[in-house]
Amino acid sequence: MDNRPTGRAPNYTTACVVMFGVNLSWILILVWAQYGLSAVVLLGLGLHYAIDWLEVQRRAHAIRSIQRGNRGQRGRG
Repeated sequence: MDNRPTGRAPNYTTACVVMFGVNLSWILILVWAQYGLSAVVLLGLGLHYAIDWLEVQRRAHAIRSIQRGNRGQRGRG
């Protein structure tokens, strides 16, 4: 067994965000080419409302967690 200390894991957050943008862009361009601009606008509006809904759910969960006394403790309880 090798008992050397392990290093830190690399932070791939920026790469993830960039690739999300690239993939979203080509998907929207494909939808635009197939169905037109109105479909892209409706899809974008749907994504906007879905992301807002997720944010509201996340905040509500955080508030319930704090009320129960689980301040940021994941995997416990």
